[in-house]
Amino acid sequence: MAILDSKGRLFGKLSLLDLGAALAILMVVFGIFFYPGATGSVAQVNAKTQEIEVDVIARGLTVLNPETFLSDLAKTKSTKIIVRNQPYGQIGVKKVQALPRSVAVPQPDGTVKSYPDPRPELSYTADMLITLGGKAQITDDGPVLGVPIKIGTPIEIEGQSYHFNVSTVAVRVLN
Repeated sequence: MAILDSKGRLFGKLSLLDLGAALAILMVVFGIFFYPGATGSVAQVNAKTQEIEVDVIARGLTVLNPETFLSDLAKTKSTKIIVRNQPYGQIGVKKVQALPRSVAVPQPDGTVKSYPDPRPELSYTADMLITLGGKAQITDDGPVLGVPIKIGTPIEIEGQSYHFNVSTVAVRVLN
């Protein structure tokens, strides 16, 4: 009896294609259940936890009543954050500061002066600097809130009545 017949069957009974598919499925099952790989993040190895402050800026947030929104946000003790599409959890809100909107106006003598922006649609727009604070893991690459936090890192802030994007402008590790 030949090992392979004319139809590609092993010993006349088992197809080589079926055998290959069964072997591939077995390898996948073994890889998923018996070899799960390393758990945890590389950033968590040898990392100490320390208090940090992160300043984030939101520009042009459209709100019906910006003053009320800013005062409500300032009274909030904590907010949820999402860093680079990775949910982190709760972090404290330490300070909320409204930023003025101004426009540069050239003067006849060639100088430029700054005046408040008179456009009426800006009465529904808020610019703010928010200071967030909490514990973060400190690594050689800097603070980590799920992912490393650096200047320019996009963050989403979410509360019961708001969800908006901000950009990181300062990161301070507190002693």
